[in-house]
Amino acid sequence: MATFIGQLIGFGVIVFVIWKFAVPPIRKLMAERKETVRTQLEESAKASQRLVAADRYRAERVEEGRVEACHIVDEASTDSVRITEQLRLQGGVEADRIRTYGHQQVFLLRSQMIRELRGELGSEALRRAAQIVREHVADTREQSATVDRFLNELQAMAPATLAPEVSSSDLRPASRDARAAVVARFDGLAPSLSADDLSRLAAELAEVDKLLVREPILARHLAEASGAADAKKVMLDRLLAGKVRPETMIILESAVFARWSATKDLGGTIQHIARLALLERADREQQSEAVAEQLFRFGRVLDAQPRLTALLGDCREPAAGRVTLLRSVFGGAGDVNPTTAALLEQTVELLHGERADDAVQEVAELSVARQGEIVAQVSAAAPLSESQRRRLVDVLTRIYRHPVSVHLTVDSRLLGGLSVAIGDEVIDGTLSSRLAAAATKLPD
Repeated sequence: MATFIGQLIGFGVIVFVIWKFAVPPIRKLMAERKETVRTQLEESAKASQRLVAADRYRAERVEEGRVEACHIVDEASTDSVRITEQLRLQGGVEADRIRTYGHQQVFLLRSQMIRELRGELGSEALRRAAQIVREHVADTREQSATVDRFLNELQAMAPATLAPEVSSSDLRPASRDARAAVVARFDGLAPSLSADDLSRLAAELAEVDKLLVREPILARHLAEASGAADAKKVMLDRLLAGKVRPETMIILESAVFARWSATKDLGGTIQHIARLALLERADREQQSEAVAEQLFRFGRVLDAQPRLTALLGDCREPAAGRVTLLRSVFGGAGDVNPTTAALLEQTVELLHGERADDAVQEVAELSVARQGEIVAQVSAAAPLSESQRRRLVDVLTRIYRHPVSVHLTVDSRLLGGLSVAIGDEVIDGTLSSRLAAAATKLPD
């Protein structure tokens, strides 16, 4: 019994010790394990919730992806239709462009072939024509006939009759004698004057002529036959002393001392001497032929341009404007000799109701009247007969209104016809030049 009690007490002690010292840590450990399990369970529940949420999110994203995929497919289908239509349209445009380009290329190739065929045909025709011409002019009579045909064409350019040389035949006897005296005074004075002096003399005389036109009473007093010479000289001195050069006064004194049939003849003679002064300068500078040729050439321009003739001769317009118009014509006609320009400007400036073309023609005839024969350089394929030479001289004399001397050069390469060169002006009617001109018109 004691043993039992002792064992029971010992068991009780053991139980107490275990309860006191072992059970609390075990309880604590169990509590901790329980808490851990509870935490793990909570986390597991949360994980389950997250998994469910993730599955739901995945399902939503999958649905959204499916919807987006359907949308993309629809857009792709629409784009494919649109792109197909665009490509079809672009293909049609490109096909039209290629077709148009092909047509253009075909047209260009066709045009080129036609041009080449025309060129070859033209060259062959020209070669054959040249051969026929050479065979034709091998006969001297036919070659001579080409010269006659050229002379016929040249004759059509010439006036019907030879215009008389410029003279004072349109003046009454008193004025004619007075002009002759003034011209003789100028001829005696001119050798002592330089070229510049002659230009200044012409300019001053032109100004005096304009003064007489503006002051008709003064002109009448200076030209009247009954006026005293001393009184006229005093009047000239009062008007012009110190304003003009001594040589100008000498010419004017000789003019007013002369006896005139009409007042206008005094101004006409002063203008005549102004022209002679410029022509004398051209002679000093060995430009007489060039001046005469350019004057005649400008006369032909006026003949072909009646509107220009009317404008230059319109005295209602200021002289400065008409001279400006004249200079603009010079600018379009190439280089003009300064003396020619001065003569034409003076002529236009001093027009008082006359036609411009008639006044220029008068100056041109005056210029050639002071020269000897005009030399014409003539080229022909064969020597001219005497009748052909006489006819050529007659025609050229009527065209240039002055005696013409013909210098002939024979060149068989010309084939037929004539080439006439007077100064810088050339009238080419040779068969070789016509064949050359035809060759230049062939297609390239």
